[in-house]
Amino acid sequence: MAEHKKIIIENVVASTNIDKQLPLDKLLTVLEASEYEPEQFPGLVYRLKEPRAASLIFRSGKIICVGARSVPEVKKAIMEIVKKIKKAGVRVDEKKLKIKIENIVVTVNLEKELNLDELAFSLEASEYEPEQFPGLVYRLFEPKVAFLLFSSGRIVCAGAKSFGDVKRAISILERKLRSI
Repeated sequence: MAEHKKIIIENVVASTNIDKQLPLDKLLTVLEASEYEPEQFPGLVYRLKEPRAASLIFRSGKIICVGARSVPEVKKAIMEIVKKIKKAGVRVDEKKLKIKIENIVVTVNLEKELNLDELAFSLEASEYEPEQFPGLVYRLFEPKVAFLLFSSGRIVCAGAKSFGDVKRAISILERKLRSI
């Protein structure tokens, strides 16, 4: 991959499971700036200021963290949330906690215009309906990611589970674009 292209991480989504029933009503009192309206959504929404991320905490013990800008940041956010859950009296074995990266979303500017009509015909597994959405959707199966390509040359890559997969996917895309 041409290293001069700047890959900007927009969002990292990760999950973990405490494997314990969580008292969401009690957590509401310990987690400042949290919201819990079970008639609208079954999870408690908690926003962290540092690192800046939001999490969904479910009664089942599942926690989903979104909005972090790096893998270390999302892991730090989850550990911060777990620390606060422990303050509410829930016993958690942090050593057994498995944090799983679910999705990394990045943007890249290819710094050249793209002819989406031409690409729609040339890229297999692509969808382009400009009346509905201005970007071309292109799916890779290995690594399993989806790209949004815009005529401006900006692309969004979503679905990667690691930064290595992001770099590999962008490299594959660039090779395909050069060959067209």
